[in-house]
Amino acid sequence: MTITSPHLGSPKAWTDAQLLYALEEVVEKELNRHLKVAKDWMPHEYVPFSDGRNFPGQFEDGEAWAADQSKVTDIGKIALVVNLLTEDNLPSYHHEIASLFGRDGAWGTWVHRWTAEEGRHGIVMRDYLLTSRAVDPDKLEQFRMAHMAEGFESDNRHSMLHSVAYVAFQELATRVSHRNTGHQSGDPVCDRMLARIATDENLHMVFYRNLLGAAFELAPDLTMQAVRDVVVNFRMPGHGMPGFERAAAQMAIGEIYNMRIHHDDVIQPVLRFLKVLHIDGLGPEGLKAQDELGLYMGGLDTEASKFDEKLAARKARMAARAQA
Repeated sequence: MTITSPHLGSPKAWTDAQLLYALEEVVEKELNRHLKVAKDWMPHEYVPFSDGRNFPGQFEDGEAWAADQSKVTDIGKIALVVNLLTEDNLPSYHHEIASLFGRDGAWGTWVHRWTAEEGRHGIVMRDYLLTSRAVDPDKLEQFRMAHMAEGFESDNRHSMLHSVAYVAFQELATRVSHRNTGHQSGDPVCDRMLARIATDENLHMVFYRNLLGAAFELAPDLTMQAVRDVVVNFRMPGHGMPGFERAAAQMAIGEIYNMRIHHDDVIQPVLRFLKVLHIDGLGPEGLKAQDELGLYMGGLDTEASKFDEKLAARKARMAARAQA
């Protein structure tokens, strides 16, 4: 099946300002849809505060943290820290999208609404981690300070279209990471909390995905190039945090987020929904980007299959050792 998208002018015909204006009505429509389906929720209702107790410091009766005080699995703890530190950089994310999208009209209303909803995620995750004693609170704060002191700049800050394309995939990636972390956490309370967060992230993905679809109708060549660039160079927003590479490797082995999940559950669903690899009526640059995107996806699938084989072999070795 193909989609016919008229080739509207040369790549130089659209500036960020023109596209922002042209997409304003779509943003308003998607914002109104989002507000109808999004449900407000209270972070404190997802935290077992009755399980909490004082830490040493200002209270004489504080109990020191110990690794065995929480039921959360080791991989759950690693992923929760990565996910929370990613959420902690919300001020930088807000600054970037507010600078790109503006603070007025439907764009501005969305920027502020999105920021307010994302703020809940950091609140509830930190309260849960401290109350359940899942991680060392001192190290968690040290990581937060180090991560935020580094600052954050997106790889796509140079272009509104690239930014829209990136968040369409990134919001889904975050949703998948939260949901899988909940499944692997070993704690039903944690699983329920992260399922609530994942619901928000999915709605955010739908907003940006639909906006990306509208961009394809307006400027198919430019949008195709932006999607190619984003997919080929995709990095999670937490890549700059302390120890991210090691944590990411552990999360990959723990099947929270790896190449197979990235290919099957993040990139493919968005491309398939928008029928990106079947869009017709592209100019030379758009066709080139479409071909390169298709080739990249084939290569990613091959690499994911290699990872699958290694992971299966590792599981077999671990099972053999357990029976020995």
